[in-house]
Amino acid sequence: MSKIAVVGAGKTGRGFIGRLLAEDGCEFLLIDKQEELVQKLNEKKSFQVHFFGNQREPQVVTNYQAVTWENADLSDVELIFVSVGGTNLPDVGKELKKWCSDGKKRYIITGENATKPAKTLLDAIGEANTAGAEATVFCTTIEDGELDIASENYPYLQCDAEPLKGYVPKVTGVKPVDHFGNFLTRKLFTYNAASCVIAYLGYVKGFTDYGDAANDPEILELLDRNYAATNAVLCKEYGYTKEDQEEFALLSKKKFCDRTITDTVARNAREPQRKMKAGERIMGPLVLLDKYGADTSVLIKTAAAMLLYRNEAEDAWQEIVDTHTPAQILAEIGGLPEGSRLSEAILKEYDEMRKEMGK
Repeated sequence: MSKIAVVGAGKTGRGFIGRLLAEDGCEFLLIDKQEELVQKLNEKKSFQVHFFGNQREPQVVTNYQAVTWENADLSDVELIFVSVGGTNLPDVGKELKKWCSDGKKRYIITGENATKPAKTLLDAIGEANTAGAEATVFCTTIEDGELDIASENYPYLQCDAEPLKGYVPKVTGVKPVDHFGNFLTRKLFTYNAASCVIAYLGYVKGFTDYGDAANDPEILELLDRNYAATNAVLCKEYGYTKEDQEEFALLSKKKFCDRTITDTVARNAREPQRKMKAGERIMGPLVLLDKYGADTSVLIKTAAAMLLYRNEAEDAWQEIVDTHTPAQILAEIGGLPEGSRLSEAILKEYDEMRKEMGK
C-alpha cells in the first residue's frame, strides 16, 4: 500500500500534486468521493498533464490507485495531501479520524484557498499524533478532456515548515518554508501586487483580456520596475537572497504573461475595496517601499487606477465611490491618512489619469 495519499482527485489534487508525485516516481493513493471519477481513473490507469504553451513534454501519471472513502486503506500512509475545497474539510477530517486514531504519526498538507485550512482539518480529526501544515498553491490547472489536465509548469508546493517539526516530505517539489507568515506576505507583495498592476492599469488603458494587458509594452515596463523595487525591499525586510526572490518574481511574471492561460481584467480587478485595504496587496508593499525610500511610482499609479475602476457588477465598490471622496477611500480603506504624502501622491496621479480618460 502506498505511503502517500492525495485526498481530492480534482484539478489541484491530481493535476498539480499528483504531477509532482509522478515526477518523483512516488506511488500514491488517490481518494475522492465521486465514484464515477474514481472508476474512470482506474479504468484508464493513467492521465496526462499538458503544459500551457507546450513548455515541456506532457507528464503521464500512472503511479496511482484511485479509491472512494469506502475502499480507502490508510493504515500504511504517512503523508497525506488534501485538496477538496474549504467547505469539505470538516467531512474529510471525520474520514481521516478513523485512521488517525491508531497511534501512528501522520503528516497532512492542505492545498486550499481557505482560512486556516490545516487547523479546520486538525480540529475535525482531533488526534495529537497528527500534524497539519498549510500550503500555498500557485499553479494554475484546468480540466483538459475527460481526465487530462492543462497546467502551468510551476515546480513547487510551498508549505509551512513549523507544524511539521522537522519532517521533510520525500518529494522534490514539496518545499517546507520557515517563517511561513512572512512567505505569505512575500506572495501578497510579489504575486498579488503584480496582478493588480496589470489589471488596474490594463483597465485604464481599455483592455478587457488579461493576457493582452500583461503583454502591453508600457505595462510590462512598469511591471518590471515594480518587481525590481519590490524584490530589493523584500530581501532587506525578510532576508531573502537576491537570486531566490528574483526567481520567485519571475515565476509570477511568466504566469501572468502566458497568453495560453485565458483570463480577464475584470476577474483580477474584482473587489477593489478588498484589495485596497491597509496591509493588503497594494498598500502593504507601497508602505514597505516608502519605508526604504524605494520607487513607489508604479504602485501609486495602480492605486490611482483602482480609484477610477468601475464595473457594473461591482455594486459594493460603486456604493463606496458614490458615498466617499477618493481621499476618504484612501484613509478609511487604505489606511493612508488624508493629507499624508502617499495619499497626496495617489490623488495627484488620480486627477491626471482621470483627465486622460476623459472622466
